[in-house]
Amino acid sequence: MRGAGVRVLIVGGGVAGLATVAALREWGATIDVVERASGPTGSGTGIYLTGNATRMLDVLGLREPVADVAVEITRQRSANQRGRRLFDIDVAALWRGVGPCVSLPRAQLHRALLDGVGDAPIRWGRQPVALLQEGGQVAVEFDDTSTDRYDLVIGADGVHSTVRRLAFDGQAARDLGQYAYRWVAPRIDDEPVWSVQLGRGRQFLTIPISAEQTYCYYNDGPVAERQGWRDELGATYSEPVATMLKALDYDDSTLHAGPNQEVVLDSWARGPVLLVGDAAHATSPNMAQGAAMALEDAVVLASSLAVADSVADALRDFEARRRPRTNWVLSQTHRRDKATGLPPALRDLVMRRLGEQMFRSNYGPLFAQP
Repeated sequence: MRGAGVRVLIVGGGVAGLATVAALREWGATIDVVERASGPTGSGTGIYLTGNATRMLDVLGLREPVADVAVEITRQRSANQRGRRLFDIDVAALWRGVGPCVSLPRAQLHRALLDGVGDAPIRWGRQPVALLQEGGQVAVEFDDTSTDRYDLVIGADGVHSTVRRLAFDGQAARDLGQYAYRWVAPRIDDEPVWSVQLGRGRQFLTIPISAEQTYCYYNDGPVAERQGWRDELGATYSEPVATMLKALDYDDSTLHAGPNQEVVLDSWARGPVLLVGDAAHATSPNMAQGAAMALEDAVVLASSLAVADSVADALRDFEARRRPRTNWVLSQTHRRDKATGLPPALRDLVMRRLGEQMFRSNYGPLFAQP
């Protein structure tokens, strides 16, 4: 199927939306993009991209601008909350032949993706308020009272998707019983290592994202942001926790906090309306697959549209190809969250003996092309 004469609306100007723009630019369709934010953001914390994510950046022609501003991560290290090492993974070797693992400020990734899609027509500060299917098209009303008609509407607007609310019976994301804190601190270690300390049902993670910065992540229990969480974290975990927390004493403007959530749907399509990325299948962040799955969605959707006889056929093919992979990620995130909830002595024993094997098993199916 050729894209000439097809009108596509992409809702969302983040990773999923911009990757979809990049994937579809050679297809020939007319593409409009709306994003509810008022403009490109310079805020945010950090992001870690595994090898299957950077492989998709390569396919989309976006790997070089990302690599230029990223740190290549060569090792992942897991320890308990007292800092006693449980196991290490040579991630450079693990993902060899797939793609490098890299980390960078989230704003830098967004900027690289924006540069990669060039003059894509993005309408900032806009979102749909109504979607009405009329035959094979969708009539869209926007929040500035304008209206338009499209042959395909793609909801790439994240875990709190407006498109999912409007077209999928208001199905909401569900909480995972984790409240997460993310911030940026000065980098104190030259080694390019992803490092995690495991508590019971909790974890503290650090990743270098530039020559000067470290991305910090801590997930607590289900209680929303509360007084004293910093003191509790500093008293419970070994260094570099205390040092990373000091960054918040001087500047807490990078702190982002909120519940971890997942999205599980029976179908990602309603007629010519499709959800991709976190809008369709958000999971716990413990496998760092949110961006990777969004990038893969974009590439596979473009492939499905190119070979199908109709938009409807393409959406069926897309979901059939993607669902086994996203279901695998969902199941593995559940297993990993369950493992961190074991009693510490048992968890440490299991992780020392089987941690590397479990890690390789988690990611093994993702080495193959999507």
